Amino acid sequence: MYKIPLRIYLLYITFCLPVLAFSQADTTISLLNKTIKEKGIQHKQQPDFYKAHTFFLAKEWDSVMVYSMRQLEKDNNKEVKDYSCYFRATAFARKGLLDEALKEYNAISKEFDFYYKVRLSIGEILLEQNKFNLAIPYFQEIEALQDAPALGFKVSSVLHNLGLCYLHLGRFNEAEQCLFKGFKMQEQAKDTLALIGSYMDIATLYYEQYQDDKAIPNFIKAYELSKKVNDFALKQNAALNMAVVEENRENYNQAIIYRKEYEAWRDSLNNRNKVWELAGLEKRFAVAQKQKEVNQLISENKVKKAERDRLVYTSGILLVLVAVLIYFYRQKIKINRIIEAQKAKLNDLNAAKDRLFSIVSHDLRTSVSALKSSNASLLRHYEKKEYEALDKQLHNSSEIANSTYNLLDNLLNWALLQTKQSYFNIEALRLLLLVEQVAYNYTAIMHAKDIHFTIDVPARAVVFADCESLKLVLRNILDNAIKYTVAGGFIKIDSEVKKDNKVKLRITDTGKGMTAEVIEEVLKESDVLINKKNGTGAGLGLQLCKSILLKNNAALAIESEPGKGTAMIITLQKPQKNG
Repeated sequence: MYKIPLRIYLLYITFCLPVLAFSQADTTISLLNKTIKEKGIQHKQQPDFYKAHTFFLAKEWDSVMVYSMRQLEKDNNKEVKDYSCYFRATAFARKGLLDEALKEYNAISKEFDFYYKVRLSIGEILLEQNKFNLAIPYFQEIEALQDAPALGFKVSSVLHNLGLCYLHLGRFNEAEQCLFKGFKMQEQAKDTLALIGSYMDIATLYYEQYQDDKAIPNFIKAYELSKKVNDFALKQNAALNMAVVEENRENYNQAIIYRKEYEAWRDSLNNRNKVWELAGLEKRFAVAQKQKEVNQLISENKVKKAERDRLVYTSGILLVLVAVLIYFYRQKIKINRIIEAQKAKLNDLNAAKDRLFSIVSHDLRTSVSALKSSNASLLRHYEKKEYEALDKQLHNSSEIANSTYNLLDNLLNWALLQTKQSYFNIEALRLLLLVEQVAYNYTAIMHAKDIHFTIDVPARAVVFADCESLKLVLRNILDNAIKYTVAGGFIKIDSEVKKDNKVKLRITDTGKGMTAEVIEEVLKESDVLINKKNGTGAGLGLQLCKSILLKNNAALAIESEPGKGTAMIITLQKPQKNG
């Protein structure tokens, strides 16, 4: 009696795998977009249609719905009407308004260039709405077509969706035929993610019919195959399936092991989401703080300008008073000195403000734009249930967020240096301990990128510097080394104790390297940010490192050749023998 609820629960979690995971392939996108561009140019005289097609290609769905509706309210030829309906239907589907999407898809005529895609989209929406009987004819219609890159879908995916419909309806024989037929195609294509889903659904098919001898091997295959992919949701569901199977077999010790594994994958997914959320909050907070500082500078500039205007006006009045000319002349000299001092300070503030604007407009805009594009891709992959692409895009978003956070950290430290608010506590430091502390935070990143990393710093090496600022310099240099070193390369940190009371710390990588012109630009003395060349070069990070090293009585040198890597050499002071 206890086994039936477990079977129902197992069926539920398996079917909760996204039913649209086997949707159309992306190979049709280029052909579709190319055709839409051509239609937009062809009907450019109709501004609403032209705007609708532009926003469709940019995936700005709210604007697509507005302008496509405006176009549909006019007298259109059949082609313009079909494309407008397709734009509007796709926008509704992207926004999760499935009933409205169905109405627009059904309004498209059979002469539409991508009518087969319309039919497939209708079937997928009906499947997502659990209208299985209605979805079946659409999938059968598409199944009759043959695989072709231009069509942009796989028959194996259509067969799998068709099998899911039969499985939900309890038509097990038909479900088995479709699932196995699609499975063989996926196996030939070596589509790992699709195979995991197929194994689970085939296992569920047998498990629902109490054919445990056929179901359990497929659950095991799905579980073993899930270990080879980076999809946490698939790993989680595969482990939970095995736990339920072992509980039904009363193998509770093994079931507990699978349960723990399931919980571990679930916690990993939750923790990662929390980290991303926290990083986003920190980024927004930092941007708000910088904006607050800029607004404060603007307000102070207005106040000082008003004060200066009042002083100038007063000076003019004083010149008219001939009777007290000598007294007011002396006062004017004194006032002019004050104004010059205020002007110099104001110029410094304006220069700092301009540099902040430059950094925010060039670096932060680029990072935020990349994060925005990445998030748009995440939404697209999530809506299409493309888990492998979603996983890659999530890692990409994480790297962008980390890069933006590092930029904001550099901005904060640079602003503190410019406003002379940084505090330097110069003291004797164990160089090896400091290097190991910084490198620890990058070990996982270098391992994931397959970068070989070694530290060869003598334990007896002691330097005289500020601990936290020197860590910031090492983080910036190590971050650049990791960024430009390809997989399979190496990064090495070593040091040399010189006889002239100095210690040379060398960070060597096998990255892309720099030309002599770039090295000269990096090392030349300047109070302003170094301009980037060809998208590379030094920016705020290395400029900040130079300023910090100067405060620590240290120096920076660079040895590099394009294509052979770079060695960043920091020359530090040793503590004096007298303490």
